[in-house]
Amino acid sequence: MSTFSPNRRRTSHYPRVAASLSSVRFAFQPLYSLRTGGVVALEALARPPSGEVRQLLDAALRQGRLVEIDVGLAARAVEAETRHETLLPLHVNLTARTAAAPAPATIEPLLQALGRAGRRPREVVLEIGPPFHVAPAGALLSGMRRLAELGFRLAFDGLGAGDLPLDLLVSAPIDLVKLDRTLLRGLPADAAAAAAVAMLTEFATRTELRLVATGVETEEQLDAARRAGVRIAQGNLFAPASQAAAWTGAITPATPEPDRPAATPAAPRVADFLRPATTLPADATCEDVRNVLAANDAPTGIVGLDPDNRPQWSIDRTRFLLSVTGPYGHALHARRPAARLADSPHVIHAGAGALELLELVNDADWSRTGDDIVVVDDGGRCLGVVLVTEVVRGMAEVKVEEAAALNPLTRLPGSDTVARDVTRRLAAGESLVVAWLDVDAFKAVNDTVGFAAGDDLIRALGRTLTQLAGSLRTVTVSHVGGDDFLIACDIDEIATVAGRLLDTPWQAEGRPVTVSLATLLCASGSVRSYREISRLLAPLKRRAKEVPGSSWVLGRPGSDRVEVLRGLGRHALAAPHRSAS
Repeated sequence: MSTFSPNRRRTSHYPRVAASLSSVRFAFQPLYSLRTGGVVALEALARPPSGEVRQLLDAALRQGRLVEIDVGLAARAVEAETRHETLLPLHVNLTARTAAAPAPATIEPLLQALGRAGRRPREVVLEIGPPFHVAPAGALLSGMRRLAELGFRLAFDGLGAGDLPLDLLVSAPIDLVKLDRTLLRGLPADAAAAAAVAMLTEFATRTELRLVATGVETEEQLDAARRAGVRIAQGNLFAPASQAAAWTGAITPATPEPDRPAATPAAPRVADFLRPATTLPADATCEDVRNVLAANDAPTGIVGLDPDNRPQWSIDRTRFLLSVTGPYGHALHARRPAARLADSPHVIHAGAGALELLELVNDADWSRTGDDIVVVDDGGRCLGVVLVTEVVRGMAEVKVEEAAALNPLTRLPGSDTVARDVTRRLAAGESLVVAWLDVDAFKAVNDTVGFAAGDDLIRALGRTLTQLAGSLRTVTVSHVGGDDFLIACDIDEIATVAGRLLDTPWQAEGRPVTVSLATLLCASGSVRSYREISRLLAPLKRRAKEVPGSSWVLGRPGSDRVEVLRGLGRHALAAPHRSAS
């Protein structure tokens, strides 16, 4: 988020605008899906050599160069991100005054930077930030529409702390809204902040916008955002802004149930979609229901509860209003029990999976497929409701994200899958083995027999790993890219994995091929993170490739000793004086 203060007096500590933009560096902070736990985008944050970016923009405004500097920063952000080649959507900041600039050519430096980076405008989200009062609403709307026509996705930044008018929020062509960290800071204790977030979540749901929680610092804030239905989050709880590629992997608190493997993002739970229910006592009248619906457009239905908070009936908003607003409807029903126009509630346990919910709806009366589903606890008490449309959309997003992450050659997921599994195992205090599989001299294979034969070899390795993951209970596999694969499993299954991989006579167009398997045996408590494991695996991989033939080496955290378990020179290399790396 970047802001500037147009009325601040000029002081000596302002950075010199005349200084080259090349002195500005950029840090990147990931945005995470709270449904899958995966990184869905990066935000570029400008870091001037001294002071803050708002001071740079203040000075630029006073010198009449705000738009030039603002767009220049956005272009520099695109150039800085190309060094990491993440291919993730990139969020860059623009002030409202820049977005409202009348000349279309003002955005040209950003378009040129995208061309040099090989990116398209649709891969960039322009976050329009405060102050908004300095930009005429009409000019800002026109400018944002021009940006949207160029293909950029648009977002409003700083909602809840800035001066964003509600009519602009309603009419602007945006895809995403970011809640300011000051609003999230009050969660979960501040009832007013919780109510505001819930209201904005409802607005985002009804308008099909994505809501982002920014500045998430504590797990309590994360839990409150999830309960409110926020779908995307960023903050230091997950990963601080960094100039290094520190955004790989997934967030560990991405799943609400600690015992559910985080490596199965394609199976969201009912609790992921829970929202507060609108309720009335089970003996309420039709007039009571009508008053609640008339006072608020938000409820899609009402649940009737008995004194023990157990659901007794469910009313769909549309069907109910059709009954009571027709000829003589009010006279016929107003004083009668609401239960006469209600249905038996569709009920599901909070621990059920989303697929179970869809099966429930499919098995029910098809005229009620849009009804709210009442979520209950072990005692049958109402916890809230879920909307079928949200579950369908959420599962579709999971499938799209999952499919996008699959390697096109092997149809195996990327490193995020093993990262999530390893993180889960470490959090549970489990012992495990993480392995790095690599083809020896793969470039020579491509150079000798052609890249098509090389692709066939990679597919064959992928099929074998897929079979291993399907037949062994604890094996998780990822295709990192090229000829590199990652494997995580229990200690008692690594021998089976290694035997299958090393005993197979790999070849490419009749040319024999060998592979190297570097493994790290992690006893419970011996290693702290997936990142540490990846660092310790790197020298083990180098050692494995030094062993002639298809090889397998084993190391342990905290020890320099490397055991050579397979390879042509196994016995000599495994001697104590030769096995220390």
